[in-house]
Amino acid sequence: MSEPLQAILEAHPAKREEIIPILQEVQSAYSYLPDEAMLAIARHTRMPESRVYGIATFYAQFRFTPMGKTHTMVCRGTACHVSGAERILEEVENQLGIREGETTADLEHSLETVACIGACSLAPCLMINNQVEAKMTTEKVKALYQHGGE
Repeated sequence: MSEPLQAILEAHPAKREEIIPILQEVQSAYSYLPDEAMLAIARHTRMPESRVYGIATFYAQFRFTPMGKTHTMVCRGTACHVSGAERILEEVENQLGIREGETTADLEHSLETVACIGACSLAPCLMINNQVEAKMTTEKVKALYQHGGE
């Protein structure tokens, strides 16, 4: 077991009530929930591994694949949707060569959609790491990713 995982488990009592905080801390440490960690969490909380997976898959916040160094989130909220979010998503997918929910093989980029970024007046928008990109067009998307995507 890795040192960060062991430290997280040792910081929590072996109780079912601790499952969500443990999952959150493990994901924070690794950027996703590795298989090794899921098994260790199940053992620590004395729960079947299937139950731990069931809990983790219920919540959208948990991931089972590593995130890319550059994480792009395309907003699909109402304002962005009516302003062309679908075209923006398609162009990001074209530029990165991955689909929504995927990470590039080199772990440089990951792509997901979110219900709302909270920047409705800037629609359509996306977020690269923690930087909002506003009033996006397909041309702006191309320019973003031709310059490293950051």
